[in-house]
Amino acid sequence: MAIDQNNEPQAEEDPFSGWAEALEEQQQVDGALGAAEQGGSLTGGVPPGGGGGGASYGPTGTEVPVNDINMVLDIPVQLSVELGRTKVPIKYILQLAQGSVVELDALAGEPMDVLVNGYLIAQGEVVVVNDKFGIRLTDVVTPSERLRRVSRG
Repeated sequence: MAIDQNNEPQAEEDPFSGWAEALEEQQQVDGALGAAEQGGSLTGGVPPGGGGGGASYGPTGTEVPVNDINMVLDIPVQLSVELGRTKVPIKYILQLAQGSVVELDALAGEPMDVLVNGYLIAQGEVVVVNDKFGIRLTDVVTPSERLRRVSRG
């Protein structure tokens, strides 16, 4: 909260004011996704005709301004590429030293998993771009499959 020159508090726009409402809407959408997997219909609250005209409709049928999606698009997420995994006992970890080699379950030349916040979204192959490692996507998980995986986990 800002203070003006007269030491009176000024109302500022709270960037988190819409989060409680968004979380409530997401819970309703998650409930609808569960119903869809059990054979129910998934309409997403959009009225017939697609709800065009520059506005969209939330799960409750209320109008949601289109520019609200822009807030979500700027949220940072952790993108990582997984080379491989292995399970080892703690005593092995304690014996690791410089020069130790850890064998992974992935085979050489096998596609690497691309994860966003721990969820698999694609697979790809390693490339070098301007002396840095990069990844060329070879297979992207479809949005519907991503939703299925997220709802299961």
